[in-house]
Amino acid sequence: MPYDVEKPDEQWRAELSPQEYHVLREAGTEPAFTGEYTDTKTKGVYSCRACGAELFTSGTKFASHCGWPSFYDAHDSDAVELLVDTSHGMVRTEVRCARCGSHLGHVFEGEGYPTPTDQRYCINSVSLRLVADED
Repeated sequence: MPYDVEKPDEQWRAELSPQEYHVLREAGTEPAFTGEYTDTKTKGVYSCRACGAELFTSGTKFASHCGWPSFYDAHDSDAVELLVDTSHGMVRTEVRCARCGSHLGHVFEGEGYPTPTDQRYCINSVSLRLVADED
């Protein structure tokens, strides 16, 4: 699928840190409970660290205690794309940035969290950049 933002691999490697590249471009995962946004309560918009697309808002972030930032909905229905992921012997739903195709994390349903959508977008902090609201 063509994306609005496409770059050669060498350019992604030059623009992203090794950890950012591993997660965003190689579908890696940062270690649980290590990300900068896991427990933050700052109000604002979470954008893709690779291309700047607005992905999630603090209004849909909730404490799932899973080790990664959790959101119950995307900022906009077109902000993310969902793909079947059969890696690691599991069937999961991968979440990617719809603008550049970068890996963000996975979304899970039916876990019983008291959220309006019964979904948990489990997103790597390193794939996001928080733009705080101006108070």
